[in-house]
Amino acid sequence: MRQFASNLVASFTLRHVGFLIVMLKFILILYIVLRLTVFSNDGFSLSFDRELLFFLFAGFVAQLIDGALGMAYGVSCSTLLISFGITPAVASASVHTAEVFTTGVSGLSHIFMKNVNRKLFLRIAVTGAIGAMLGAYLLSKVFNGSFIKPYVSVYLLIMGVILLVKSFKNEERKRKFTKLPLLGFTGGLLDAMGGGGWGPIVTSNLIMKKGTPKETIGTVNTAEFFVTFFSTGVFLFFLGIDSWKVILGLIAGGVIAAPLGAFLIGKIKPKIIMISVGIVIIISSLITIYNSLF
Repeated sequence: MRQFASNLVASFTLRHVGFLIVMLKFILILYIVLRLTVFSNDGFSLSFDRELLFFLFAGFVAQLIDGALGMAYGVSCSTLLISFGITPAVASASVHTAEVFTTGVSGLSHIFMKNVNRKLFLRIAVTGAIGAMLGAYLLSKVFNGSFIKPYVSVYLLIMGVILLVKSFKNEERKRKFTKLPLLGFTGGLLDAMGGGGWGPIVTSNLIMKKGTPKETIGTVNTAEFFVTFFSTGVFLFFLGIDSWKVILGLIAGGVIAAPLGAFLIGKIKPKIIMISVGIVIIISSLITIYNSLF
């Protein structure tokens, strides 16, 4: 059995990874279409109001940040949604559902550009997906949304501090991180529970390890698709997710911001963007924590 598993892993190529991404995205799109049409009790309707504009704004800002930094989409988006009054479970479910589309395209692009390390991918993607499913289950069925809200905000606050600290570092200390499956599991778990953080946790750790940043970022971004897809699957199963206005707003805002983010990446220094993002996340999280406790 062990030999069979080893042979199976050895024969698993990046072409198979690309095929899986396309197939899983098709399944999710089919589910969303059926859910909004055939299986909708009241029929699907979308009103263009102030709420939708805010969700568009949240998706736009988060994608703009992600396009410039290569990370922090989930953290930025979740911080904005929670500050707007969305519960952590709905915020995380909405962010991950919208993120499946962006990470899928990103993963396919990195595979095409040969930016993915197959061995590294397998060591973080499988455990990352397992951690994400566990985190999504805990957030959906175990923890009360109102109870965990300040704790999620504390986590987002820590992510904001990490981004802020990283922005003032001129050189990152190289160190070897050998427990890659554990890193993937931890990143997936916290990403699902906090609505984001896979990039800041996993990418930042791997960048400090000797290796090419291009390959590291490409591999982590490709693995992120599976983390977001499987956490979204758990959220869909346990919550049913009726927050389609949030999801569609995030997707539309992200689509609008994607080309602008690619343009700005060469115009604005990443350090300035990272400092600004860190400050915004810290302030928003502190306000949410204060409102939750008092």
